[in-house]
Amino acid sequence: MPALQHVAATTPPDEIADRLRTDGYVIVDDLAPAGLMDTISDELAPHVAATPLGYNAMIGQRTRRTGALIARSPACRTLVQDPTVLGVCGDFLGHASAFQLMLTQVISIEPGESAQALHRDQNAFDFYPFPDDYHVQCNTLWALSDYTAEMGATRVVPGSQSGGKKPTDYSDADCLQAEMSRGSVLIYTGKIVHSGGANRSQQVRRAINVNYCVGWVRQEENQFLSVPPEVARTLDDDLLRLIGYQEGAWAMGYFRDFEDPLRALRGDAIGYGFDGSRLAGDAGAAFTDQLTHSE
Repeated sequence: MPALQHVAATTPPDEIADRLRTDGYVIVDDLAPAGLMDTISDELAPHVAATPLGYNAMIGQRTRRTGALIARSPACRTLVQDPTVLGVCGDFLGHASAFQLMLTQVISIEPGESAQALHRDQNAFDFYPFPDDYHVQCNTLWALSDYTAEMGATRVVPGSQSGGKKPTDYSDADCLQAEMSRGSVLIYTGKIVHSGGANRSQQVRRAINVNYCVGWVRQEENQFLSVPPEVARTLDDDLLRLIGYQEGAWAMGYFRDFEDPLRALRGDAIGYGFDGSRLAGDAGAAFTDQLTHSE
């Protein structure tokens, strides 16, 4: 029987990014240690318990979606900043000036939940028809619990990241399930068709969903509301930039008088102005060139 492809945790980020471009997904086995997953589970347990069940078929009527993980779980911040995943994002989304956090949530699929409708995550951007060669997202699902087919492991349609078909053109027979061990992660693009599976077991299937996107689009989870200022001030600068305290592209997302967004939290500890040198690749070079040749 066909199975989804897995790679070892030691696989270099650029190789994983190349697999995403070719196949639209890859499973990295045992990337997070068990102790980290235990701590995250403990920190989030009261928040998961207080989360109501979903109210429609897409978000699940026997599924709980618990967000604001940056604010609620210090250990989750480690997972969000995993070096391998950030390396993959930097490579895979390197055509953009910057990348940022798109959303964080624990998805808890409870016994009796039916399979979610097949979909593409990038449709969140108002169904904008991004070109096949422009990737707007790099997404992850970390196994916080056992992740078996019977428990509702994520369904993936291999090859669906290109070709022009709609999600509704695929059937259950086209899906393979992302069975993996706890601490493993499914990394996938915004283009590939996928969905949560039906939970036919007596256990809850939990995944930590952390998605990243290019810096010039709006985040799905509003991090400036999910992470209140009093919490944001306690975070390191790299994580703050990742959640949105950065210029997403030239002149996109600056603070007040064309200042670095970090000044909103750090004040004069951050230099005045817009730091175009932080923009990646061609965008950074274009910004520098514009400064050099401006009147």
